[in-house]
Amino acid sequence: MASSMLVVTAHVGDFVWRCGGAMALHAQRGVDVHLVCLSYGENGESNAAWQGDAQRDGVKALRRAEAESAAQILGVSSLDFHDLGDYPMPDSADSVRRISDTLRRVQASVVLTHPEHDPSNLDHCRTFEMALRARMQAMAPGHGGDFVVPPQVLCFEPHQTELCGFKPNLLLDITEVWDRKWAAMQAMPTQRNLWAYYERVALQRGAQAGRRGKTAGTRYGEAFQSIFPAVVSALME
Repeated sequence: MASSMLVVTAHVGDFVWRCGGAMALHAQRGVDVHLVCLSYGENGESNAAWQGDAQRDGVKALRRAEAESAAQILGVSSLDFHDLGDYPMPDSADSVRRISDTLRRVQASVVLTHPEHDPSNLDHCRTFEMALRARMQAMAPGHGGDFVVPPQVLCFEPHQTELCGFKPNLLLDITEVWDRKWAAMQAMPTQRNLWAYYERVALQRGAQAGRRGKTAGTRYGEAFQSIFPAVVSALME
């Protein structure tokens, strides 16, 4: 398996909970997995770190170290922190350019990011928009001769699925790499309150995938929603 994958998340924890299995699975199969975290999540996603006399720089350093550890466990090839701040995240033309430059450099076949709608966390909506703007810029020959073949965009499952109108059309069996995803989750003790929740999500999606899959033994899964139509040469394998 060749090509590469680009994951764009709002906060440093998002990639672990939502698509850590997909990242580990593809990295294990020889795909270069590249990760962009637009913020450290220091304001709204690091409650456990704000203890005693904690300072902002210390919280950010802690979350960065957690993300680096988790990314290493998952087999990430490159990791880029944009440090935009969060809750709320500002728009950033510079981040759009940087993501676009990354797309051109790695020639990713697929981009994994947040879904378009998430009324409980507008940072996720902002990230989705910036990722699509970067994709559009990377496709444009007027921005440079290394323009890309348009990559598919897959939105990973949000924290509150129904609230976001998320309707998955892809279920990925991550059973063989669950131990790596679980280890990556545990590398983020600042958000240990999410460990059990996302284990239950993975079990639920695994049960659904197992009912529809062609092989027995599916236990853990992740759900995705594709944004653009797939181009196929047949409707049956």
